[in-house]
Amino acid sequence: MNRPALLELNAFVAVARHSNFRRAAVELQVSPSAISHAVAALERRMGVKLLHRTTRSVALSEAGEQFLVRIGPALEEISAAMEQANHFRQTPMGTLRINTSEGAAQIVLAPLILAYTRRYPDMQLELVTDDALVDIVAQGCDAGIRLLENVPQDMVAVPLTAPLKLVTVAAPSYLNQHGRPETPQDLSRHNCIRRRFPSGAIHRWEFANAEQQSSIDVTGQLTLGSHQLILQAALTGAGIAMLSEFAASRYLASGELVQLLESWTPTHSALALFYPANRHPSAGLRAFVELAKTLGTNASGSPQSR
Repeated sequence: MNRPALLELNAFVAVARHSNFRRAAVELQVSPSAISHAVAALERRMGVKLLHRTTRSVALSEAGEQFLVRIGPALEEISAAMEQANHFRQTPMGTLRINTSEGAAQIVLAPLILAYTRRYPDMQLELVTDDALVDIVAQGCDAGIRLLENVPQDMVAVPLTAPLKLVTVAAPSYLNQHGRPETPQDLSRHNCIRRRFPSGAIHRWEFANAEQQSSIDVTGQLTLGSHQLILQAALTGAGIAMLSEFAASRYLASGELVQLLESWTPTHSALALFYPANRHPSAGLRAFVELAKTLGTNASGSPQSR
């Protein structure tokens, strides 16, 4: 019998891990059809059915379960051996996939991401931007960047920024027509631009000063799913918005936006790089972590960048 190719074995293990051909394809960075062909070829070579497939689900057969127990650790050893050999290179080589939100990506792009690609030209770095909080392992990513408070407990976290802030802003044209709120409660009389998260939840605006805290479900004509759209709407005078300090700073400096309720602006947790604690990090990921620790940032962002 011909010995199965490494791609076929990796394809089978990835499908078994995710119970899904599409997610396995994302992890291995090939097409779903390539994964399907690889698994089918493996089954033909072995003469046994390893997976039960339906239009809705994928499950291991009894033979597949036993095969996975034997082949899984062996493939991990092969991967570890390749990584160990990679240590003898002057610089790491390979692909690093990082899941993050669009807002967080903007904050860390210049100080960290671009510095990494310049320092390690043999590495390919892919940023997977998704505002939903996802399982980075299931999505085939090596690491993630999110608010520290949203990092799962089974992950190693490396803070990347100082504590972050959300600021309440509006265009001068809106304030000239509708006036300026002096307290968070005044927002009930204003047209606020709301944010809907990918989960479907509406962002509640949080405020705090030395004496009290409040969380307000603001109202308004516009509910948008992107902080970039919220920024554009605010700039046109469509209403009051809550944005990351990082996103708003340029427009506050130019006068295109005015910060409101300054004494009520709370501080949130920092952005953090995180990766699985139970996996040996690749040379490329270790280099990224070390660079992150060296550079750090003082950028400002927000829970909208979660």
